[in-house]
Amino acid sequence: MKVVLPDSSQLELPDGATGLDAARAIGPKLAEQAVLVRSNGAVQDLRAPLEDGQEIQILTTRDTQDPDALYVLRHSAAHLLAEAVRRLYPGTKIAIGPPIENGFYYDFEFPEPIGEDALEKIEDEIRRELSEGRSWNREEVDAERARELFREQDEPYKVELVDTAEGPITLYTQGEFTDLCRGPHLQDSKPIKALKLTGLAGAYWRGDEKNTQLTRIYGTAFYSQDDLEAHLQRLEEARKRDHRRLGTQLGLYHFSERSPGSPIWHPKGMVIWNELEDIRRRENLARGYDEIRTPLIYDNETWYTSGHFPKYEDLMFKLEVDGRPWAMKAMNCPGAMLLFGSRPRSYKELPMRLAEASPLHRDELTGTLHGLLRVRIVTQDDAHIFCTAEQIQEEIRQVVAYGRYLYELFGLTASAELSTRPDNKLGTDEEWDMTEAALEEALKLNEIPYEIAPGEGAFYGPKIDLYMDDALGRRWQMGTIQLDKQMPARFGLTYVGPDNREHELYVVHRALYGSFERFIGILIEHFAGAFPFWLAPVQIRVLPVGEAHRATAHELAEKLEPYRVEVDERDETVGKRIRDSEVEKIPVTIVYGDKESDESLAIRERGGEQFTKSLNDLREYLATL
Repeated sequence: MKVVLPDSSQLELPDGATGLDAARAIGPKLAEQAVLVRSNGAVQDLRAPLEDGQEIQILTTRDTQDPDALYVLRHSAAHLLAEAVRRLYPGTKIAIGPPIENGFYYDFEFPEPIGEDALEKIEDEIRRELSEGRSWNREEVDAERARELFREQDEPYKVELVDTAEGPITLYTQGEFTDLCRGPHLQDSKPIKALKLTGLAGAYWRGDEKNTQLTRIYGTAFYSQDDLEAHLQRLEEARKRDHRRLGTQLGLYHFSERSPGSPIWHPKGMVIWNELEDIRRRENLARGYDEIRTPLIYDNETWYTSGHFPKYEDLMFKLEVDGRPWAMKAMNCPGAMLLFGSRPRSYKELPMRLAEASPLHRDELTGTLHGLLRVRIVTQDDAHIFCTAEQIQEEIRQVVAYGRYLYELFGLTASAELSTRPDNKLGTDEEWDMTEAALEEALKLNEIPYEIAPGEGAFYGPKIDLYMDDALGRRWQMGTIQLDKQMPARFGLTYVGPDNREHELYVVHRALYGSFERFIGILIEHFAGAFPFWLAPVQIRVLPVGEAHRATAHELAEKLEPYRVEVDERDETVGKRIRDSEVEKIPVTIVYGDKESDESLAIRERGGEQFTKSLNDLREYLATL
């Protein structure tokens, strides 16, 4: 058989050859350094057989920054963690341990609870394994053999995984430890030059709070100690920027056990919220959107019609009214459909752009809640654009341009992922060719860098997920743009064309902030709470030196309107109040005492820079911020 290499050359191999065989055929150095095979965007273990005509790329220990090369390194590190835990804590039941972005984790059911102090002990055991050396052996087995093995080991979670497994079952063994795993894994442990266990958390088996709560141990691994040190520095910086800590410190919002997962917004937090809302309303108006408002609850029949039941039923809060079952909305789509369908529509009304920022309620599991990033009340900046097939291209182009404009307001650079037709798609290939091409062209026209996610689209249409990189280089998913003709059809929506006949309708679902809650959480971390002047809840703080200066300080505050100005006249020292302004990240602080007047103001910028300006010069300066 032959395989195709990245330079398009072909490599002839015997039937059944593996990725490692291919590496050996190219050269012994490549075979020694090989860690993974990448083929058509997917990863494959070096020990897995190749197919005739398969396009392959062999990743090595030199690919230290490649996400797939790091993926296989961390997957193998997770197995070393499981081996160490089993050795140190006999009787521990082992669940699952995948690589994740920036690291890995493994879930365990310990005989007795462990604390953070156990991590150092476990880490030392992993280092001992690394010093001894480990290599991984891959074996394909039938379900009965795997089931028997894990029953003998008293590993009920592994038995359950075997019972629900689809496709070939593979086992990986390193030392005396054998794990059920699809792979891929390193050849041996030599490339793991740096490893760190980073924390503990609780996690329900299979994410279901009705199941046993397990202990999840997080860690990370790299090909070099320098890369680990740089990563740990980024983690420390991320900790300082954590929106959950800063949100309280800056008085933006808080959470209460009276309503878990639902932020209570304070006045300063609402300043940021309202700035975002003002942008949304202003830009929607300029782009031809009409604002609507729809109910918070619908009967179950509506959710079956929309297709959200039964797929999202478990995510929705249910109630009973007048003996009928209802559910609180977790999505805005049905309301927009019902509004459009309230009377016959002509092609002359299209495109119809309907916008709504409405609170949605989602019954997220307690263990998955995470500050503003994962909440139970979600306020999306939603819109539904009803259009003809001919209008799709231009409407998608405008939405992508809108998203790019929004992100650039905050100094963020957009990128995208285009998700294409899945195997269970509805509609013809010709329809999907047209809709996918429309979305891809919109990204190209707006010069948005993008990647293709094959098969990741919804069954009813392709979608664009918009991303941005924050100040620490972390990639966040923001908005979503989705093309759909199934939901309009389910609600019986059509339009009357110039031929006086009814025609099929398309709808573009889009949310560009994603949600107000999540977007604000990301902004807090991106700016480390030091918001740009225009977005800061308090833009200017005036500090009267003594009681005799308080009246004049208030007069100055009035002269600085319409900026958001606060007078701090607490009975604290000036030094203490200046430090508090820094902690609260106030952009501009003015100290007002005997020497100050409208002609000479003592100004201190966030960060400590100091200068003197007249009131008129200060106004001109503020207008540039």
